Amino acid sequence: MVQSADVEAAIRKALPDASVTVEDLTGGGDHLQVSVVSSAFDGLNRIRQHQLVYAALQQELASEAIHALALNTSVPSSQS
Repeated sequence: MVQSADVEAAIRKALPDASVTVEDLTGGGDHLQVSVVSSAFDGLNRIRQHQLVYAALQQELASEAIHALALNTSVPSSQS
């Protein structure tokens, strides 16, 4: 189990300008829906955007503290 604040902090460490929303889908802390908006995604395809987030959460995913991750990524609307 991982705390939403820890997920948010890990993503913001890798993507400092990110706006991060974390939702615990089951109440157990291991099935999460995460939305990340960052200018770092500008010009990147969706796969590369997701890879950046997965890299930020590598430890949590490897240890299975996060068992399932539904991920939405986008650039800020001013850059779209």
